[in-house]
Amino acid sequence: MSIWALSDPHLAFAVPGKTMEAFGPLWENYTDKIAGNWRKLIKEEDLVLIPGDISWAMHLKEALVDLEWIHALPGTKVILKGNHDHWWGSSKKLTEALPSSIHFIQNNIFNWNSVTIGGARLWDTAEYTFDAYIEFRENPKARIKTPEQRAKEKEDEERLFQRELERLKLSLSQLDKTATTRIALTHYPPIGPDLHPSRASAILEENKIDLCVFGHLHSVRANTLPFGSARGVKYLFTSCDYLNFVPLKVM
Repeated sequence: MSIWALSDPHLAFAVPGKTMEAFGPLWENYTDKIAGNWRKLIKEEDLVLIPGDISWAMHLKEALVDLEWIHALPGTKVILKGNHDHWWGSSKKLTEALPSSIHFIQNNIFNWNSVTIGGARLWDTAEYTFDAYIEFRENPKARIKTPEQRAKEKEDEERLFQRELERLKLSLSQLDKTATTRIALTHYPPIGPDLHPSRASAILEENKIDLCVFGHLHSVRANTLPFGSARGVKYLFTSCDYLNFVPLKVM
């Protein structure tokens, strides 16, 4: 039994107008690539971690089309909310609606064999940046923001980030103390490319996390963000376009 990870699939079966194929040749036939690589590598007894940006759907009913597509692939799956998962509902609604092979992290944990898993989405933080690693594309439709708007945006980001840190603490505090492996899922990277300490990494270290799996970043230059281990935590960046749509074996 193995554990795999692949984040940010951005599925759009119910809303085909939002397919990621609009973002260039790399994304051409990306769902076929994901499914093909998944079936080659992953067995029914394996576990797959998907930390966010699962579906472009706006409502749970639409997202279920994408979730059923994931359900049809081998393995047990654990998902986490990303910043684009607007369809994500309450824990009660998710429990009632999700296909049987899919489980979620939302202020809770998931135990699988001797592995215990928690986490939280996180948010943008001024502590670190990845601009130097991303192939930036100017958006001609982007609205120019005033200094006041940018300052307000930074305030909102910090407020959201603080809330997410509390959610991370809440989830990780519930991890099974008898487990042999402790995994945290975050959508946003919890640490910068230099692996210097951050507020999120301090929480991971305090809770003795072995592996942290995350995504969120796209258009990252190939082989430029290896991350690695720092102060006892191994950081794994798993955005599907960075991995060329091949699930990463976590353990």
